[in-house]
Parts: sequence; structure tokens; C-alpha cells
Amino acid sequence: MFVIDDRQDPAQVAHVAAAPGPRRVTRRALTRLVAPYLYLAPALVLLVVWTYQPLAQAVELSTYSWNLLPTAPMKPVGTANYERLLDLPAFWGSLGRTATLILGLLPFTVLLPVLIALTSRRVHGRARTVYQALVFAPFLVAPVAAAAVWRWLLHPGTGFVDQLLGTGHNWVYDASTAQAVIIVITGWQLLGFATLVVWAGLAGISGDYSEAARVDGATPGQIRRWITLPLLSPTLLFLVLTTVLLSPTLSFPLIDSMTQGGPSQATTNIYYLLWDYAFHSFDAGLSAAAGVLLFAGFGALAAVLVWISEKVAVHDD
Repeated sequence: MFVIDDRQDPAQVAHVAAAPGPRRVTRRALTRLVAPYLYLAPALVLLVVWTYQPLAQAVELSTYSWNLLPTAPMKPVGTANYERLLDLPAFWGSLGRTATLILGLLPFTVLLPVLIALTSRRVHGRARTVYQALVFAPFLVAPVAAAAVWRWLLHPGTGFVDQLLGTGHNWVYDASTAQAVIIVITGWQLLGFATLVVWAGLAGISGDYSEAARVDGATPGQIRRWITLPLLSPTLLFLVLTTVLLSPTLSFPLIDSMTQGGPSQATTNIYYLLWDYAFHSFDAGLSAAAGVLLFAGFGALAAVLVWISEKVAVHDD
């Protein structure tokens, strides 16, 4: 007599019950994979719309000859704008003045902020708050307002600076001093921001290193030289990078308000030059070519500085 056992194998039942599992796992894995990009989507869209799309349009515009008039046709010229730009003495002169501007601002954005921040560590209580507020205040002044005030202060004959020095010198409209005036005013405004960054860098350095060095008999000067400054190197290299990349842009309002690139192009840097080609000469193609070269040059310079920062900077791990 045969007995038919219709009971199913438990392993088969478990396998059948778990059959939809891989689909659920796949959907969950896909959701986890896509979710971060969904959070990043708004920022990526804005980056494409406001950065990469205008950059692509500038590269395209640099291959055309156009005077910005909607009724005028855009004539393709290939690389002629780049060739014409590289043959212009004003382009190479603006590069030299841009380098002078950057080098002149480095003491205001690196050296003086370090000295001010280290000095402020000796000030305590409310006096320290007032001290920090006075240092940071110039950064809050609008560049156009600062330009108007400084033109009044530097006015020959009636300005406070001229009355103090008694020189009768026209500081703003003299080619030998106009660039120095722009550097000093821009540095005066950036000093507060740079000092704030250095304060943040000092706050991130653990005090255990200084305490251990004092126990070993190190002097305050040795602690600053061999502990504080090396650990502050990432902050200082960041300030160097921002100075190199942002100096031509941040000095633009002062140049446009005070000198308009003069006298005799003494204050015309590369950023002001491309603006001048576009909105004074109405040569959109030449201005776009200058912008593309500016982007490529500063991009390469930023890459070198970042590489140096990774090799040289000392990190508190």
C-alpha cells in the first residue's frame, strides 16, 4: 500500500516565499544609490545653469566677431580673437599689473592677519570683542562707498592724507601711485576677513601641543615658530589661494569707481580689461577670449596651489 505525502519540503517553501526578496533588495539598493543624487540635484542644476552653461557660451562666443547689437550678425572667426588678443600689448601689460596686485595684497591677507590674530590672543574679555570688531569693520563697508571716502581723503590739497603729509600729490590720478592706492584700499578691506579666517584656524589648534612644549621648556617664540605656524599652514595656504583667485574681482569696484583703469592703464588688470573690451569697445568676441584665457590660467594656477597645499601643509591628525 502506497501513501502519498503531499506535504512540501520546508526548504522549497522558504525558497518560494523568499522569491520576491531580490526585487525588494534591488529596489532598496537602487533607492539608496539614487537618493544622494536627488539631494544634490538642486545644487548640480544651479551649477550647470550658472557656471558651466555660461562657460560653454563664452567659449563659443570667443570664436565669433560681434558688437553686442541684437540686429548685428555674429561672424565666425575661429581662433582669430585669441591670436589678436595675444598680439595686444595691453593684454600682457594687464597680466603684469594683475601679478603686481596679487603680490601687493599678500601682506594684507597673510602676513598682517597672522600678526593681528596672534596679538589678539593677549587681549581678554570685552576688550577682545571690541578689538576684533574694529579689525573686521572695514570688510563690511561697500566698495563703492569706500572708494568715495578714500578719494576724498586722498584729494590733493584738501584731503586729510595730503594735509597730514603736506605733499600736494595727486595719489589717485598719478600713474606712479594709482596702483599702490588700489592695493592699499583693497588690502584694507580684505584685512578683516583674512584675520577672521586666521582666528578660526587658531581656534582649531589643540592647546595640548603648547602645554606639552611648555613642559619641555619651550619658549613662547619657539612654540609659535615650531607648533602654531606649521599647524596654521592649511589656513595660510587657503588665504594665498583666495587672494590669487579673487584679487582681480574684488578690486574691480574700486578701480571702476576711482580710476576707470587709468591713468594710462596703470590700474587696468586682466579682469578690468575683459570688461573694458566688452562694454567700452563692444568687442564681445575679444572679451570672451580674454575670459576663457583668464579661466584657464587661473584654473591651472589654482591646481598648482592646491597640489602645493597637499604637499606642504601640516594637518592636525
